[in-house]
Amino acid sequence: MKVAEFMQRTGLKAFTGDTGLEREITGIYVCDLLSWVMSHASKGDAWITVHTHLNIVAVALLAEVSCIIVPEGIKAEEATVKKAAEEGIVILGSEMSAYHICCKAYELLR
Repeated sequence: MKVAEFMQRTGLKAFTGDTGLEREITGIYVCDLLSWVMSHASKGDAWITVHTHLNIVAVALLAEVSCIIVPEGIKAEEATVKKAAEEGIVILGSEMSAYHICCKAYELLR
């Protein structure tokens, strides 16, 4: 499923505009330990994290995730959003918890 369709069907909002919405989501990965994400996330995963600092963009690029999802109404830092857009990384936000995003993703991606 493309990021754009996933975003629409789950009610997520894009912080980075239209950048990267054509990427394919093949799974979900939830983790806040950046080194762990780099070594365990799979290419194409949508990565859910509460982190919003600039390092998440570098991790997303290294892990080749399809997008970053920030749960619970957390706002991404402006510098992070700008860098992500430059690099073609989508950052999505939601008021939902990581758990509820995962539940919706399970229904959509299975």
